[in-house]
Formats: sequence, C-alpha cells, structure tokens
Amino acid sequence: MVGRGGLGRGLDSLIPRSAQGVAEIPVDQIQPNPHQPRHQVDSNELASLTASIREHGVIQPIVVTRAASGDGYVLIAGERRLTAATQAGLTRVPAVVKDATPRQMLELALVENVQRLDLNPLEEAAAYQQLIAEFGLTQDEVAQRVGRSRSTIANSVRLLGLPDVAKAALARGEISEGHARALLGAADPEDLESFYREVVARGLSVRQTEELVRRGRPKPLALSAPVPDATPADPELRAIEETLREALGTRVELFRSGSGGRLVVHFYSDEQLQALYLALTRS
Repeated sequence: MVGRGGLGRGLDSLIPRSAQGVAEIPVDQIQPNPHQPRHQVDSNELASLTASIREHGVIQPIVVTRAASGDGYVLIAGERRLTAATQAGLTRVPAVVKDATPRQMLELALVENVQRLDLNPLEEAAAYQQLIAEFGLTQDEVAQRVGRSRSTIANSVRLLGLPDVAKAALARGEISEGHARALLGAADPEDLESFYREVVARGLSVRQTEELVRRGRPKPLALSAPVPDATPADPELRAIEETLREALGTRVELFRSGSGGRLVVHFYSDEQLQALYLALTRS
C-alpha cells in the first residue's frame, strides 16, 4: 500500500553477523513459524514466485531456528519462499540458522513482511499488538525494533478498533488504510459502521471520508454518488511491478514519466544487495 515504505531497521540488524552462515536445509525438516503475522497469500504471486524459483533457485536464504525438541528447524522468515520452493520440487533450500526466542521469531517475521509490503494493514496491526500484549513491549519499544515511529505503531494498532465489516473490507482492499484512519476519527463509535457503509456506497475518496466524518452523524444516502478524487494506478504497471518484486524477492517500484520512467529496487542488507547483483547480472 502506498505510504508504507521500507523500514529503517532490517533483518540484518536483527541477525548477528556470527549467525549468518548459510546452510542447505532439507525442506521436510522445517516446521512453519507459529508466530507468522501474515495470514493471506496471493495465489497468483505464489505461482509466479514458484516459477522463478524453479528457473533460478532460491536467491535469498530463508531464516530458521533449531526446534526446541532438537528435531529439525522452525521457520522464522521466508514462508512464501519455502512454500514456493516446495511447489517447485526443491528438496533443500539455503537458510540462515539463528537462535531465536518466540518474541524474536515474531519480530523477524514482522520486519521481513513489512519490508516487502506483504502484510495487509490489519495483519501488521495485529502483529504489533501481539508484541505489546503477549510480550509486554511498549509502543516505543515496538517502534524501535521494527524501525518505525511510535505514532505509526499507535495509528496501526488503532485499526483493530474498526467494526468487523470495515476490517473485512480493509483486508480485501475495498477501502484503504487512509479511509480506515479517517473513519476512526468519528466522535461517536456507534456511527462508525454507518460512515463506512456510506463511504463504500458512494465511492468516497479519503479526503471526502475525512470531511464526512468531520461533519458528524451520518446522513441518509443521496441518490447520486460523487466521483472519487484519485484515479486508479495503471494495472499494467502494477502487474509488471509485482512480477519484478517476486522475481527479485524484494520491494520494487515502477514509475512512468512520458515515454520513460524509473525503476527503484530496494535492498535491506549487504547480503541482499549481493544477491540482487548476482540475479541482475547473472554472474
């Protein structure tokens, strides 16, 4: 989602240098991460990543920790890469083996997913709330660990206060995070669901939603709906952007300007930069 860019603190800062040796781990010895914050996986994106891994292999290692039972490993970060590798027929994948507490497992999975914009706003908010409620961190401590401001964490967690119907719409992408935050400005929480229904029925923009909430108690729906302010993003550009993101395993932004444009590829560690260099130059 626009405005939810990369973090100031990446996986590299959470994984000590001494633990960054890469090993080839059998996929059947890796258990899923019980603290994985992402609950939804796009089937088309997964199919694209599977095709890329079948062709080029797993470029960026996953991160695992040894199982408490001593039998195999538990995944920390790289769930989608592991799933795609399994679907591509790989029996072993490159992995960084790290000692990690349950809280660190959640932190690492959260950082990786937020860096790649893989979480919807509610998944991100729930992960922040879990760090606060289950592991006793303050909002300031969560912000420090994931490289965000305290106000960003606070605003994110507030999304969990939306009515269920609005939360479902936000998870589906029917309304944006900006719409959701505007709705949360309602003085009377009982009006919030009515505001949401008016926003959807009229196709209101974020700015129009803010004005609607500012005016106060919802009015009966008018017969004519206003035209949203913003025009949707070019679907072809977004499709190319998604394909590049899956192929490179990192956040990619594509901008058009006249007959040209620019392509921005993000990286979050020296190791990821090296992997991108190898992938792009085919060295």
